[in-house]
Amino acid sequence: MSTETIFQLHLVLGYVACLLYFRVYFLPKLRSMDRLEAHRVIATLHSFRFFGLVFILPGVVGPNLPASFATFAAYGDLATGLLAMLALFTVRIRRLFWLFVVAFNLVGAVDIILDYYHAIQVGLPAQAGQLGSTYAIPVIYVPALMITHFVAFYWLVRPQSKTSGARLVGDAAAS
Repeated sequence: MSTETIFQLHLVLGYVACLLYFRVYFLPKLRSMDRLEAHRVIATLHSFRFFGLVFILPGVVGPNLPASFATFAAYGDLATGLLAMLALFTVRIRRLFWLFVVAFNLVGAVDIILDYYHAIQVGLPAQAGQLGSTYAIPVIYVPALMITHFVAFYWLVRPQSKTSGARLVGDAAAS
């Protein structure tokens, strides 16, 4: 199998595994929380995105990792992580908290989509070995991040259920 095929298979299976985990374990826990607490959990996960700076750390990734991919991915992740941290810091100031929740989810989702675009443009799947020890980020961590962005957006735009004020979205979220 080619490097490109293995990387693409890993990416697809990463999404499948994350979706299965999310559906069985993570989503039921989030659904048991009120809206603010659930968004705090998601923000906490995204606050670790500062780790994306590792894409520009010499010696961690291969010397031939395309700089146009690595730099954009690194700073997009840093921005998202800082916005998520600001959401967590401002949880007692609700308007700011919700502003930062929207901001980190918008910046983070756009970052991931543009990272996929840049990766395809520079032929990253065929050069996946250049990711070095960061290989697990796009095939395991990124799927989890993208799934939580999707859920966060869904819960931000969907009105809170009137029949169960503490629940986030009712039974429709599981479908």
